[in-house]
Amino acid sequence: MSKRALVKYLQSLDKQELEDQVLDLYSRFKPVQTYYNFVFNPKEDKLVEEAKMKISNEYFPLKRRKPRARRSVAQKYIKQFLLLGLDPALIAEVMFFNLETAQRFNAKKRVNQEAFYKSMFNSFDQAIGFVETNGLRSIFKERIRAVVETAWDQEWFNAEGLEDKVAS
Repeated sequence: MSKRALVKYLQSLDKQELEDQVLDLYSRFKPVQTYYNFVFNPKEDKLVEEAKMKISNEYFPLKRRKPRARRSVAQKYIKQFLLLGLDPALIAEVMFFNLETAQRFNAKKRVNQEAFYKSMFNSFDQAIGFVETNGLRSIFKERIRAVVETAWDQEWFNAEGLEDKVAS
């Protein structure tokens, strides 16, 4: 259904039918619930802390023995925050928290999979692009430098690529 057809359909509904539809969507779909909960009660700090806790749990689990170290968990939260329209500084905070947590994990238990480093490079690339787009470079300058220096210290094979992303 096109947006135009949707608008036409919604205009044909009376107020009660429209309310019923929105309530039905709210009760059926979790993303709709999340959106309305955020719009009417935007506890951004709580959402960010929850995301950080989940990301941290990926690398340093509390309940299971083996860490999963999946980048997709952080990406899911970042995507959700972008859709909700969270403050860009908070989104960038989550992006860098993810990178820093992965580096702490790598310092504790050296990762030997090339996919991990490629994945972290993609996360870094996304974070740099986001920071540049939103004019947050000066705020995150020290954390960017720290991520690059840690990559060199941990001898990441793509540390030079991270350095190039900062320079460009």
